[in-house]
Amino acid sequence: MGEDARTGGAQVTDEGTTREPQEIRRDIEYTRREMGDTVEALAEKTDVKAQAQQKIAEVKQTIEAKRGELMGKARSTSPDGASSAAGTLQDKARENPVPVAVAGAFAAGLLLGRITRR
Repeated sequence: MGEDARTGGAQVTDEGTTREPQEIRRDIEYTRREMGDTVEALAEKTDVKAQAQQKIAEVKQTIEAKRGELMGKARSTSPDGASSAAGTLQDKARENPVPVAVAGAFAAGLLLGRITRR
């Protein structure tokens, strides 16, 4: 391998083919870029602090997404569930006013008894 004086500065390879200087420069530039990318990737892998921060950010994002999902579910079910339960309770009280009145009187008596003891 070397320069052949007959080819005007072109390189002769082991296979006997010639390569032009521009082609060699392109290969060198390509190899430099590849090596730079490789070194950058290796440096990134060895930066433990940056990896930990990235993992923390990912976990925070996951937690925030789950929180939003759960809050959305809670908001969508709570008002309907509470209002339907209150509506059912009101309907039962209207249908059976005597038991409700007795329960109310019992609760009032219990409260009065506790208040007067003090």
